[in-house]
Amino acid sequence: MSETMRHDASRPLVIAHRGASAEAPENTIAAFELALAQGADAIELDVHLSRDDHPVVIHDGTLERTTNGVGSVRDRTVQELKRLDAGGWRSSVFRGQRIQTLQEMLERFRDRTRFWIELKGGSDLYPGIEERVVACLEIYEVVDRALVQSFDHEALARVRTLSREVTLGALVAQPPLDPAVVAPGIVQAICPGAHLLTEHDTAAILGAGLGCYVWTVNEPAQMDRLVSWGVSGIITDRPALLRARLTGR
Repeated sequence: MSETMRHDASRPLVIAHRGASAEAPENTIAAFELALAQGADAIELDVHLSRDDHPVVIHDGTLERTTNGVGSVRDRTVQELKRLDAGGWRSSVFRGQRIQTLQEMLERFRDRTRFWIELKGGSDLYPGIEERVVACLEIYEVVDRALVQSFDHEALARVRTLSREVTLGALVAQPPLDPAVVAPGIVQAICPGAHLLTEHDTAAILGAGLGCYVWTVNEPAQMDRLVSWGVSGIITDRPALLRARLTGR
């Protein structure tokens, strides 16, 4: 088992969704630092490619929602993207937060946490994204502490051809959740939406020897229910709340 998935089986991993994004601007250094201060076991982040093919950390394929820019991420060079403000939309307190490259995030946090990295598209949208992300993981020596996930299961298959060591997770937003159907033989984890998962599904996923990492869970009652089912990890905007629920058990 890779270090990514190794944990105390009595409780799930606390995975900070785009950082502590309920309190800080998502996918920024501020959000990730806050998440770690709140006791997150891992940080989840999203990756697109810039026009000059740098993996950059931002959720949307467009800039308007979380920066002061306009247009598509893919149409800007990495230097153009880094000039944008990625925090002021949330609060003036966060003005000056910048879009980071994946390399910068790995360098800053590699000795402090685990990484859940979502590919926001495969080579059909971003030619070469799989190679570039795998190269980053290898350069910064975090292959054993990173999980690469995507809704594009063909992209995950391409990652697998590049590396047998990278842990892969299939994001799933609609049925089926049957481990025999969801990217069989490719992934080590299934990452379902919380709206989709049942206790039976959880048992089937874990029984197949796969991790079960659930998104995006922000309500205490839902957290408690998933913990009782034995899920491997919970992806949340509120890592402090989840940590408190786990500590109080």
